[in-house]
Amino acid sequence: MTKSLAAVLLGLGLLASSPVFAGEKTVTLAVQNMYCSACPITVKSSLEVVPGVANAVVSYEDKTAVVTFDDTKTGVPALISATTNAGYPSALKS
Repeated sequence: MTKSLAAVLLGLGLLASSPVFAGEKTVTLAVQNMYCSACPITVKSSLEVVPGVANAVVSYEDKTAVVTFDDTKTGVPALISATTNAGYPSALKS
C-alpha cells in the first residue's frame, strides 16, 4: 500500500513540476529593412504580441532584436514570422 501511494505521489509531483522544465530562452535576430529610428518601435510591437514573449529589445544601430521568450509557448519561427509580417524580415543572428 505504501509503495503504491509513494508511486502515485511521485507521479503527481512530476506532473506538477513540468512547468519547471519550461525554459526561458533568449535569441538575437538580425532584422532587415530598418531604415529609420521609428522602425524598431514596429519591430518591438510585432514581437511583443507573440504569446510567450517576455521581452524584446530592438536596436536600430545594430539592426538586431534580442528576444526573451518561453519556449513552451512559442519558438524562433513564430518570432521570425512576426517581424516578417510587419515588413521586417529577420533571421537568427549567428
